[in-house]
Amino acid sequence: MNPTQTNTTVSADPAAEKRAFILHVIQPGLAGLMDGSVSSLAPLFASALATRNSHTAFLVGMATAVGAGISMAFSEALSDDGKLSGRGNPITRGVVCGLMTFVGAAGHALPFLIPSFRTAMTLALAIVAVELFVIAWVRHRYMETPLGKAALQIIIGGVVVFLAGIFIGKS
Repeated sequence: MNPTQTNTTVSADPAAEKRAFILHVIQPGLAGLMDGSVSSLAPLFASALATRNSHTAFLVGMATAVGAGISMAFSEALSDDGKLSGRGNPITRGVVCGLMTFVGAAGHALPFLIPSFRTAMTLALAIVAVELFVIAWVRHRYMETPLGKAALQIIIGGVVVFLAGIFIGKS
């Protein structure tokens, strides 16, 4: 080594690290949470209202959570290898997306472990509200979306899917 050169390590750019974290973890996790929390509303609440049976609703909700989690994990992992897009390791993204999809869907299915249908339904609806707020907050915090706009967007999507479940469940 030349005596005038020093052996120093270059610190990583914090903005680049934040961007990588958002692309590799937050974005696939957010996509999974949104998919799990929103798309599972229709099958869960349709089955709950059609049967008025907590156990049946729980089974449908968990089947939806598991199936959606697996599907989204493969979808995210196989969407690109991360080289061209810079989105990072596809296996990491797939695992994060799949787990968050499962968490989002299972969250409002778990209350149906409660035998009382009315209690389970009330708790499930409260959990949906919390899930939608968390999604809006993550979009605000990491995607720099204004909180009001993020909340409005996710609530509109959630209400539309929820109404579809109610319509189908009552028919």
